[in-house]
Amino acid sequence: MTIMNELYQLVLSDQMMIPKTLFLKYKYLSIDEEELAVILHIHRFSQEGVHFPTPYKLAELMSIDEQKCSQILRQLIQKDLLTIIEFHTENDIVNERYSLEPLWKKLYQKQQEPKETIDTSDQLMNIFVLFEQEFGRPLSPFEIETINIWLDDEVLEPSLIKAALREAVLMNKLNFRYIDRILSEWSRKGICTVDQAREHSKQFRQAQQNPQSIRPKADPSIYYNWLEEED
Repeated sequence: MTIMNELYQLVLSDQMMIPKTLFLKYKYLSIDEEELAVILHIHRFSQEGVHFPTPYKLAELMSIDEQKCSQILRQLIQKDLLTIIEFHTENDIVNERYSLEPLWKKLYQKQQEPKETIDTSDQLMNIFVLFEQEFGRPLSPFEIETINIWLDDEVLEPSLIKAALREAVLMNKLNFRYIDRILSEWSRKGICTVDQAREHSKQFRQAQQNPQSIRPKADPSIYYNWLEEED
């Protein structure tokens, strides 16, 4: 009995606070068991003062390798369940840490209509897939966070972000800084729909093809393809 009591006391002294709602609702947020395990480890690390554990550190505690762990982290960020935020240390050094605040918000917000949730989720995931296809590689956490900022903080329509990506591809300037400049320019000019973006791009192309320009006349066929696409 004494040994059992000691074991029980050890169990009680080695607790980690985890919301019960996470275990009851994680499947409704399309979180699989591997993703759940990564979430739990990030939560535990955070409680122990380690705010930005590397994929290597996380994988050491799991039955997956570092590459798979990195993939899961990207998935969690893409699903808007995990985010990376910057903070200043006491020495005013900028550092980064993971935050599960988006997950907690989703867990405790009121249930939305299933169809609306599915449609929105699919639309957002398609953005990340499209970016990875165009860049020919997985997106970095910073790049994923940039897209989330466009969607959440700047409240840009996914279709408009896709249009800016296509514009960058056509201009052979495939980088996030250029895409952000396109979106900022459109926002400054009050452009908030794909139709408006198409019209603005046509006008820009026509100005570039002015006969008085010293530049060789560009072949419009290489620019207008995306303008004719259906969203």
